[in-house]
Amino acid sequence: MQIRNLWPYRWLLLNFLSREVKSRYVGSISGIFWALLHPLALLAVYAAVFTTIFKVKFPELEGHSFILFVAVALWPWLSFQEGAQRGALAVQNGGGLIKKVAFPHELLVYGAVLSTYAVHVVGFLLVLAVLALTGNDLHFATLPLVLLLFCMQLLFTSGLALILAALQVLLKDVEHFLAPVFMIWFYATPILYPASLVPQQIQKVIALNPLSYFITRIRELLMNGNNHIGWQDMAMVAGSLLFFFAGRWFFNRLSPYFEDFI
Repeated sequence: MQIRNLWPYRWLLLNFLSREVKSRYVGSISGIFWALLHPLALLAVYAAVFTTIFKVKFPELEGHSFILFVAVALWPWLSFQEGAQRGALAVQNGGGLIKKVAFPHELLVYGAVLSTYAVHVVGFLLVLAVLALTGNDLHFATLPLVLLLFCMQLLFTSGLALILAALQVLLKDVEHFLAPVFMIWFYATPILYPASLVPQQIQKVIALNPLSYFITRIRELLMNGNNHIGWQDMAMVAGSLLFFFAGRWFFNRLSPYFEDFI
């Protein structure tokens, strides 16, 4: 099914999105904790460990606090990780609906990923406001470009979630591998450290990590005001689109068989 053919189902997508947000966050203390307090708790732990115990310092801070350095990277990462993980289980969790109603199955994945990004982006903006009020120097003029990067990352996350969701329906145990994979991916991404601290031979490997681009670019925009758009930015726009359509193609090739495995 082509993208334009999904337009008649836009209200169904909004329904899935609304259902995801309400079921996870509205009227649920644990949901609110996970969405807002959990990232703040992680940020506090990282700040305590790396600034108080290890006393980490590096040139990239350039007068900025370590908390700011980590905060502008942590929320994009959590959006990606949670979006991919929830999207991977969306079709399996919606199995009852798939057996009863005919609709594009990919909408379940989009609803899960979009709801995750919506909540974390709101949390990200709130944290930026608090950081600015507490004396951290931020370049808010670059915020439109930051949100555009979130949209690019959303496309990449959706493509990955589509692939994982299709595999999860067929193989069942994909979800058990996600936690260790994302833990390794987290430390392979320059969230708690700048890429310049990594040995030269490993920097080339880290450069292949799409999340390294998104997080480093968001830092450059918010902390340094570097809004110059170069060929790497154009390449990542094209790469995110290609990966999304590749994931969508893979998902839709397997989608007709989902009812046999759910």
